[in-house]
Amino acid sequence: MRFSFIFSEVLQGLRRNITMTLAMILTTAISLAMFGGGLLAVQMANNTKAIFLDRVEVQIFLTDEQTEADPNCEQPICMSLRDDLEHNTPGVEAVDYLTKAQAREYLQKTQPELADLASEAIPLPASFKVKMEDPNRYGVIFEKFEGREGVGNILNQKELVDRLVNVFNGLRNAAFAIALVQALAAILLIANMVQIAAFTRRAEVGIMRLVGATRWYTQLPFLVEAVVAAMLGFILAIAGLLIAKPLVIDGALGDLYKSNVFAQVTGWDVVLISPFLAVGGVGFAALTAYITLRLYVRE
Repeated sequence: MRFSFIFSEVLQGLRRNITMTLAMILTTAISLAMFGGGLLAVQMANNTKAIFLDRVEVQIFLTDEQTEADPNCEQPICMSLRDDLEHNTPGVEAVDYLTKAQAREYLQKTQPELADLASEAIPLPASFKVKMEDPNRYGVIFEKFEGREGVGNILNQKELVDRLVNVFNGLRNAAFAIALVQALAAILLIANMVQIAAFTRRAEVGIMRLVGATRWYTQLPFLVEAVVAAMLGFILAIAGLLIAKPLVIDGALGDLYKSNVFAQVTGWDVVLISPFLAVGGVGFAALTAYITLRLYVRE
């Protein structure tokens, strides 16, 4: 009996305050969509950071004299450098030796616009390409091999990596901040909607309290209304994100996706964040409605 009464009250409340209900649903949907967009930005920043860090390598250029005297790295100086890199330097994942010809081919492949200039004006020496297990430890190579016999220059990308990490950490933190602000906005708007709904039905609540209804019994319909509206808003938010992905996100970042500059946001990414949106939207709506009613409906 009580359940059927509460259910009917919820339906009547949603129908009677249709404008208010739609406003609550749309407000929740927009807030959750922006919160979801922040979570997607966090995920894209982390994945893009991993892509960039995976590409970074330290390149140890040998001197011109060493390159000419030992083009294939078969003499003690070059072999000693290679042995130290492969066996005596913790954290090294892979070491590749590039001859002058291979260095030119590599430059032609990665930066063709510089290949002719390098071959004519600045001949490329032989070099070691070193990849580390931990991208943040590239400075170890610079510290250990700078000034060694046969070593001409080290392309030290530690500072570049550090700056890159700081940039993506900043993007991630900014996305979290935006998501938190949007979550706060959603909480305040839901609280306002619940308060207005309770105000419009204050006479009914007062009569029910006079005849002995408990506070929980009179407040539960408002609580359920907020949860239902939040659930509908959650569904709209997920639908909006799934629609926005191909129409907006892919359209704006398509070229960057193809060049592998940014990690691609997929439909599966939207699915993965949906539980967080559901728990956040419905849970905060219920909690906000409960606290609002406890503070607003005191009689």
